[in-house]
Amino acid sequence: MMTPTVSVIMPVYNTAKYVEAAIDSVLAQTFTNFELLIIDDEGSDSSIDLCRAYDDRRVRIISQRNRGLAGARNTGIRNAQGQFIALLDSDDIWEPRKLEEHVDHLCSAPAVGVSYAASKMIDDDGNLLRIVQRPKLKSVTARDVFLRNPVGNGSAPVIRRAALDDIAFLNLDRDELDYFDDTFRQSEDIECWCRIALMTDWRFEGIRGAFTRYRINEGGLSANVVKQFATWCRVKDRVQELAPDFAKKWTPYAEAYQLRYLSRRSVRMGEGALAWTLIRDALSKCPTILLEEPGKTLTTIMAAAVLRFLPTAINAPLQAAIQRSS
Repeated sequence: MMTPTVSVIMPVYNTAKYVEAAIDSVLAQTFTNFELLIIDDEGSDSSIDLCRAYDDRRVRIISQRNRGLAGARNTGIRNAQGQFIALLDSDDIWEPRKLEEHVDHLCSAPAVGVSYAASKMIDDDGNLLRIVQRPKLKSVTARDVFLRNPVGNGSAPVIRRAALDDIAFLNLDRDELDYFDDTFRQSEDIECWCRIALMTDWRFEGIRGAFTRYRINEGGLSANVVKQFATWCRVKDRVQELAPDFAKKWTPYAEAYQLRYLSRRSVRMGEGALAWTLIRDALSKCPTILLEEPGKTLTTIMAAAVLRFLPTAINAPLQAAIQRSS
């Protein structure tokens, strides 16, 4: 077997309902010179049994003791042979041209370290929702990465291996290189992107099209809004360590955007009181977001207020509106 151009890293932990669809979407790629490294993160369901049923020489299963998403990605990267690293969460799905488009992009733009694209949202059963993550594609700065995370989600990026090597650090507990900080159980991706943006000259750049189907599972980690914000604050602290002047200037903006994002997520969860508190906190941190993005900010304020103070029959249309404007 020739050396793969792309190493697909897919951590698996108790996703038996979704994992076959994720694997099938990789094996259906129009770009075929890849390896799929499935990282068994010591789950307790039948996920890995389902993975073992695939008879394809490009698929390799690596088992480890449970280390969470970041730790599983690190294991995959350390074992990867490809010059490009593609990340896929085992409950998400790729469109067939995903790898082909990103490989073309990275080969034609040698200064780009992280390639990504828009993502379509799907529900727990895989049905498309009326939500698309549309990131900023060009002229992305460290400010954009910190404030808005243009990559969008953990199944969107294809990363040049050299960019990850440039931010690798020695894990003294295990005497091995890590790329993602496995002390993060949430926000591990944005923490990694911030290090690439602040510590290297590699560019972030997106391509046109939507090549990832990102599953919204409100019963999962993303539903724990308070914990998610606390973890994001650790990212804020990391940025402060790396670039104090940069952090002083942009942290109020970044915190406000994060709070607004969590407010919108709370609206989708039907948590009116929490959504209202979060959007008020966002505006108190940085009222400027109302001028920078009036449409999305005003919609969030209205949806949170209606959900908080008015009956359910009245607030339903607002919840639909906020999902359309995501």
